[in-house]
Parts: sequence; structure tokens; C-alpha cells
Amino acid sequence: MSQDYIQFIEKVHRKTGVDLSQYKEAQMKRRLTSLRDKRGHHDFNSYYNALENDSLLLDELLDRMTINVSEFYRNRKRFEVLEQKVIPYLLRKKKKLRIWSAACSTGEEPYTLAMILNRYMSLHQVEILATDLDGNALEKAEQALYHERSLKEVSPEILRKYFRKEGSSYRVVDEIRNSVNFKKHNLLADRYQKDFDLIVCRNVMIYFTEEAKKTIYKNFSHSLVEGGIFFVGSTEQIFSPQTHGFEVYDTFFYKKWQK
Repeated sequence: MSQDYIQFIEKVHRKTGVDLSQYKEAQMKRRLTSLRDKRGHHDFNSYYNALENDSLLLDELLDRMTINVSEFYRNRKRFEVLEQKVIPYLLRKKKKLRIWSAACSTGEEPYTLAMILNRYMSLHQVEILATDLDGNALEKAEQALYHERSLKEVSPEILRKYFRKEGSSYRVVDEIRNSVNFKKHNLLADRYQKDFDLIVCRNVMIYFTEEAKKTIYKNFSHSLVEGGIFFVGSTEQIFSPQTHGFEVYDTFFYKKWQK
């Protein structure tokens, strides 16, 4: 790792609280070098000096550091398992559920969870926390207005029931919007809340180092109730789940051990 880049990530960590050393270096450095060059800087020192004096440039950096690619019912087969197997299992244990959609990006995932849960229960009986590092993404999530490309996996029935067309976009209905509480959260630095029945964190762990992953898995395990479920992305299989207090429940679903 070049000294120029090391100093840059140290300064960014102090300024924003985001520790880029916990991300896979090759991927992150390539992404940030591209952005730096695009803004006309040939080294990270001059690029950081520009960030200090330009809040829009800093916002752009934060957007690039976080991966905001999402859509409703992403990897639909996994959501079918969630709906047909996981939710009924959780509801056999209790009537009220507490759910965390971590690294939720622009909100498609937690809103999808609310739509699925609404088939089984009143949304007054469920608490959905949705968090992300990127404040701009969270603002978009709270607006709940989406281009149709985000809805390609949404069935006509769900589209009619939970969306209203506004121009060329679609807005999530208030019943679903009001059931999700959005909050800024850094998986690598902030405190984790406890007593969740289901934690969903998909398509973000692939960007972290192995050490960072271990810490995050441990924290998620502590955040779940015994027998709670952890749902990961389709490229993020956990190869030794028992080391984090999990056992396989289904493909890409892990259950916290019960004593």
C-alpha cells in the first residue's frame, strides 16, 4: 500500500469515521483512484486537500465508498424462502418481530421485508430498523420514490397494492413507508442494537477484509435473539458459521445457536 494512499485513508477515517483499511484494498483503491483522476488530481494528498474545502466533493467520495446497488425482491428465490419458511418459523416463536435491514442502501430491501411481513401480520406488530452508512442513500430511502428499473422483480399484484405511480416513477405507499425506521449506522464503528429476530445484511460483506467480516459476524450474532435468523447475500456464504455462533438454516440463511 503506497504511503500516499495510507495517509489518505487515515485522514478520511479521522474526518468521516469510515475506516477504509477494513475494506478490500484493491477494490476500494481502484474505485477511489478513478474518482480522484476524474476530478483532476494526480495524488491522494491533493485530492484530500480538495475534499477539505468542498462538501460536494466529500459527499461524492462517501457515495463512491458505499455501494448503492439495490432493487425490490433482489434474488427473488431467496425472498421466497424468507416468506415461505423463515417468517412462519419466527412467528411460531412470538407474535411481534424485531427486524434489522443492515446496509440497506436506498431502501428497497426493508420495504420488501415490510411487504412480505404484511401478508402475515399487521405492521403494527413488527419493528423494522433500516441502516446505512450513506446519508444520501437514506434520504432517498425515506422519499421512497423509485425508477421502474428497481421494480423488475415486483409482481403485478404487489405493484398494485403497495406502489403509486408518480410520473415515470413509483412511490411506496405510506403504510409500508411508515413501518420502516431509517437510521445512519457504521457497521465497523457504531454500537449494535440487540434482540433482533431477523437480521438481513446482503451484498456488502464481499467488500470487507476477512478480519472485518469476523468482527461484523460476531456483532450480528450478539444482536440476534437465540434462534434468530441471519440472512446474507447470494455471494456471501459463511463457510464456518459455527465460529460465529451460527448454524445453517437454509441456503444463505443462518440461525443463531440456542443454548
